[in-house]
Amino acid sequence: MVGHYWLRSPHLAPNSFLRLQIENTLEAVCQFANDVVSGKIKTPSGGRFTQILSVGIGGSALGPQFVAEALAPDNPPLKIRFIDNTDPAGIDHQIAQLGPELASTLVIVISKSGGTPETRNGLLEVQKAFREAGLIFAKQGVAITQENSLLDNTARIEGWLARFPMFDWVGGRTSEMSAVGLLPAALQGIDIREMLAGAALMDEANRTTVVRDNPAALLALCWYWATDGVGSKDMVVLPYKDSLLLFSRYLQQLVMESLGKEFDLDGNRVNQGISVYGNKGSTDQHAYIQQLREGVHNFFATFIEVLRDRPPGHDWELEPGVTCGDYLFGMLQGTRSALYSNDRESITVTVQEVTPRSVGALVALYERAVGIYASLVNINAYHQPGVEAGKKAAGEVLALQKRVLQVLNEASCKQPVEPLTLDEIAERCHCEDDIEMIYKIIAHMAANDRALIAEGNCGTPQSIRVYLGECNVDELYA
Repeated sequence: MVGHYWLRSPHLAPNSFLRLQIENTLEAVCQFANDVVSGKIKTPSGGRFTQILSVGIGGSALGPQFVAEALAPDNPPLKIRFIDNTDPAGIDHQIAQLGPELASTLVIVISKSGGTPETRNGLLEVQKAFREAGLIFAKQGVAITQENSLLDNTARIEGWLARFPMFDWVGGRTSEMSAVGLLPAALQGIDIREMLAGAALMDEANRTTVVRDNPAALLALCWYWATDGVGSKDMVVLPYKDSLLLFSRYLQQLVMESLGKEFDLDGNRVNQGISVYGNKGSTDQHAYIQQLREGVHNFFATFIEVLRDRPPGHDWELEPGVTCGDYLFGMLQGTRSALYSNDRESITVTVQEVTPRSVGALVALYERAVGIYASLVNINAYHQPGVEAGKKAAGEVLALQKRVLQVLNEASCKQPVEPLTLDEIAERCHCEDDIEMIYKIIAHMAANDRALIAEGNCGTPQSIRVYLGECNVDELYA
């Protein structure tokens, strides 16, 4: 069941139970955000929350990041930071940037299952930082997850500050209008009801069966025509507005995870998909437009045009009759004309100004266009078997690492210590076909001071001899 459209029009939900779930969640999000911003909900020390640290990955991060960049005021009531990867240095950087404000940071942990490895790792790292600072994490933690998930149960048992639901009928990449996107936005002072209103208006426009009056159908048909319905060209997204910089990253997941499928609904191997990349105008003028106009013709461009340059009364002329925004407008139109003159296709999506309503409409437009395009090419836009395959493979690598450590521990407990070659490690692990991965595991662990000693030259793997710096008789690696 796919129901992200109900999030902005609860009356369309198939039953009253789902409608009430949506409405009650929205009310809870608004109430919690208002209480935090007003200071009614305080930090453990009695002060106001000043920062948000959002821990999540994929759809749990890309949508909130895009909306924060597009809509957050210059001086939001709470500033937001993101941990969206399992990179230790990146996590350390975000925590270090908070400094003493860790004590006034609201940590939002977003994971549908509660078991996403990257999100779990980020949570554990943040909890460690709280312990080292003498802070109680539960008093500042908020969970957004599916009811009765591992994360939900943990937050309930530990008494986290708040918990909000993720619904099983909303996918990660279409979750921006759920608590996933609405709570961080509301805490930054963004009008989330206006976002929902904009999305609802776009949904209504996209329900007409008159194709020429249906924005999402027109967009999907343009994609189909530009790519011959087989993904033959990439989509280059060029928003001519700094605040929309992250729109291309957001669309990258929405489009590629939805449309990149090996099989169609009839089981035929079709290898569908549209690759998405982009920057912003007019920065792109000094980056890759040269290739787009004169290089290989393997793309179509999408310009996002914003008519309003500045709030009313704030514009001024750099020279007689010309403002800074006029130059940006000229760059957009000039680039569009230059591409057209060399037979490069483009689509232009125009909005009046960047507001919560227009951003909500943009999100809804592309969500629906993806669904329509998927129907045109007969694929399922709402699953991601390739992502699951990658997660499974990552788990297999970590399992192999544990076997390698067990073998090395056994050899290192001998007297004298028995250094092993890569071939010997692979043989004892019964993984002779995985010798390259074993080399990668050892190189990574040796570089990170993991009590593993690798003698020899990494440039010539055959010369490497490996052992552990100490024998672990407690069979830690068993």
